[in-house]
Amino acid sequence: MADSLRDQLLKSGLVKQVRDEQRAKPASPLPRGNRPPQGKGKPQVPQQRRDRGEMDLAKAYAIRAQTEATERKRAEQEAAEQARLKRERKAKVQKLLEGQAVNKPDADHVRHFEYSGKIRRVHVDADQLAALNEGRLGIVQQGGRYLVVSQAIAEEVRSIDPHLLALLVDPQAATDDDGVPDDLMW
Repeated sequence: MADSLRDQLLKSGLVKQVRDEQRAKPASPLPRGNRPPQGKGKPQVPQQRRDRGEMDLAKAYAIRAQTEATERKRAEQEAAEQARLKRERKAKVQKLLEGQAVNKPDADHVRHFEYSGKIRRVHVDADQLAALNEGRLGIVQQGGRYLVVSQAIAEEVRSIDPHLLALLVDPQAATDDDGVPDDLMW
């Protein structure tokens, strides 16, 4: 039991037989300097070549990290610029709308309209309802509320930020027999 596998193979004569077969093989057609290495594992690469390859890989990772950081910084700057512009537009609209809303707290009619893919409503009186339908008044969304404003104010809001204009009927729009403009048809 103390004999190793090597010792057992030597005693049986198998190892000697393998060595004899290797000696009997013809010589390799490659010149001696071009033969692959005979050692175990990966072929040995000269140290200088291996170091240069690792430096190239390290450089590639550094360049990639630098590029990603630059892109991330640029995206953050663009987002900050967009936020700044949005704040400026919101401030302009808020200043424009100060004292311009003609909403009435005791309004008894409801005017429904589509805004942001949903049906919304605003309470108006009979005169405001007629003016909204004729395009003399418009509806602007500000701070979660819908404000009834004059046509001129609604047009100015449209020029500043078109997304805030909730409703402004075009009096020049063609209408069918039922009185509903063509662009409001389902």
